[in-house]
Amino acid sequence: MRRLFDPQLVNDVFGDPGLFVDLHDEPRAFLFDLGDLARLPPRKLLRIAQVFVSHTHVDHFVGFDGLLRVLLGRKDRLALTGGPGFVAQVEHKLRAYTWNVVHRYEVELVLEVTEVNPDGRGRRARFSSRHGFAREAEETFDWANGVLLDEVLCRVRAAFVDHEMPCLAFAIEEKARPRVARDRLAALGVSTGAWLRELKLAVLSGAPADTPITLRWRDRQGEHMMTRCVGELRPIVLDVTAGERIGYVTDLRFTPGNRRVLAGLLGGVDRLYIESVFLEADRAHAQRKNHLTARQAGLIARELGARAVNPFHFSPRYEERADELRGEVLGAWRGGADGSEEQPLPLTQPNDADA
Repeated sequence: MRRLFDPQLVNDVFGDPGLFVDLHDEPRAFLFDLGDLARLPPRKLLRIAQVFVSHTHVDHFVGFDGLLRVLLGRKDRLALTGGPGFVAQVEHKLRAYTWNVVHRYEVELVLEVTEVNPDGRGRRARFSSRHGFAREAEETFDWANGVLLDEVLCRVRAAFVDHEMPCLAFAIEEKARPRVARDRLAALGVSTGAWLRELKLAVLSGAPADTPITLRWRDRQGEHMMTRCVGELRPIVLDVTAGERIGYVTDLRFTPGNRRVLAGLLGGVDRLYIESVFLEADRAHAQRKNHLTARQAGLIARELGARAVNPFHFSPRYEERADELRGEVLGAWRGGADGSEEQPLPLTQPNDADA
């Protein structure tokens, strides 16, 4: 069964961090971090509906301007979410330009910008090309449950880790995954089509049995159309299984506090994308830079019970040694010689001071 998410790193492991998550059978994608986006073609940039920024260090935010340039005049909406001060930071980016023409563009671009804070407070604002990207429609809200996006098909949750500044780690979660019974589909005398997505959404959202669904499909006999209700079509959808969970973690220190935060957010994650900046031999340097070593990244993956690990954000100092970094991550994750001497963190203890 095809999965909902198709994730890929924006750059190679030495480039700016970023994860592009395409959504199968959906006209959109998610982007995690806004570093150098030169490797993403315009057709992919135009699919981006939601951007989630871990923090605004330059290698995580410099791509904002390039993305904005591609979207102007072509896309009507983009949602961006980040941490403390993010609304003002986006506003300052926008105010750096002169906007005396964009109000005449046929397609209005609206940026919906959200910031969340470790104290549970949040802020939203709107910036429209029709009004020179001036801040408007500002509101505050409470953000206590970690949920940034909650839809029928998927959810994005986040939690703050410590990078000597607040930094967001993300969980991208597919909700239920319905499976279609092909034999029952054939018995009904219809073929697959876009209507199946509508049916799946109706089933997942608990739509009433009398909700109409228009079936359109094509076969050798030509085009066909009929209308049936959800109650009639529901038997086509068999079991509903748990969806995939993906973690995106970058820019954090190897501390008990951070590891407990990740355990609460990403325990049992299917795929973990995690920074692995330095070799273990340079552990003291990693600590000074508030980053993970490759071995520490592997230990975290092991503690989380991650089923697959994708290391990234390698320091350029190891440009000819990428295999060593990967080896340290995988060794610690699998509990081999590189990881077995350090036991997983006892997560039931109270939070330790970061040290």
